[in-house]
Amino acid sequence: MIKVLFSNIILLFLNSMLFAQVAVNTDGTASDNSAMLDVKSTTKGALLPRMTQEQIYAISNPANGLVVFNTSDNKFYTYISGAGLWKEILYGPSSITPNCGTFTINHVAGAVAPVSKTVVYGTVAGIPGEPSKCWITSNLGADHQATSVDDATEASAGWYWQYNRKQGYKHDGTTRTPNSTWITPINENLDWQAANDPCTLELGGSWRLPMHFEWTNVNVGGGWTNWDGPWNSGLKLHAAGNLQYNDGTLSSRGATANYWSGDQHSVTHAWTLNFNSISILINNPDKSYAFPVRCLKDN
Repeated sequence: MIKVLFSNIILLFLNSMLFAQVAVNTDGTASDNSAMLDVKSTTKGALLPRMTQEQIYAISNPANGLVVFNTSDNKFYTYISGAGLWKEILYGPSSITPNCGTFTINHVAGAVAPVSKTVVYGTVAGIPGEPSKCWITSNLGADHQATSVDDATEASAGWYWQYNRKQGYKHDGTTRTPNSTWITPINENLDWQAANDPCTLELGGSWRLPMHFEWTNVNVGGGWTNWDGPWNSGLKLHAAGNLQYNDGTLSSRGATANYWSGDQHSVTHAWTLNFNSISILINNPDKSYAFPVRCLKDN
């Protein structure tokens, strides 16, 4: 008698499941009455079957409206029985730009960082011209983001690097740190080597210097004509000045800007994004100058 009762309960439960909604719910709210399958999550997505093109073709008698993801061309397809074909589900023009977040770096004085400090770096993506890249929003080594395009403070300027040299320099307006012998001239047929890239060395392996085509892309993509463009962009680039090519003295902080790229122009000159209050261009100054750097990573 007990066995029969238990079996009937199981049967009633299984029968009810045939007609019940299926809910995968992680947020504690009720499932939607209009949905047979209701998946709720704020941390994960729903994953459709992923198949090669050959595997998709091998599906026997696919149902009208069956949807799969084709790993051969990275596109979604649905089966249209009236046409007897798998039809691509077209992507729209929009995309979600990555949220890079903030991160903290404990810089330690040595062969790259001129002084020890802890910096919280903000980041931004979706920059016109290079929307998929993640950029830091302050100069490498800066205490914080600049407060204006002509901010002339050391705290906003960050550190300066000569081309393809990993040693950064701090300049407080009076003293350069380290106050070592200035390297001039720099004459070598090399792009900025990965082993010397301060972005990689200080922020981690996924970070690097921009290439000059990436500076060109954001310049053109943003329609920049003078320093208002880079400053009003999400990058908040400002006129951080430079250390002079001949002796490493501070110059033009608050008045002009040059930001290094990772590729050279010639054995003695390399590409930068250069701007001031009236103009902006992709320039190629002497490698012996020291300029600030902005770092990016691919997403």
